[in-house]
Amino acid sequence: MFIISNEVQHKEGGPVMIVTGVASGMVECRWYDGFSVRREAFREDELASTSGARLAG
Repeated sequence: MFIISNEVQHKEGGPVMIVTGVASGMVECRWYDGFSVRREAFREDELASTSGARLAG
């Protein structure tokens, strides 16, 4: 289970993102792509913690 402000990354790679919301197994993330702030929701099992701040759920 992730909590808001965790740093995460897609398990297949990509940018480091910040968790901005969690609901029903979905995790909303935001990141800066060099031009603008992007936002997307991912399934929890698609993401891995990069900050070591993941909580057991």
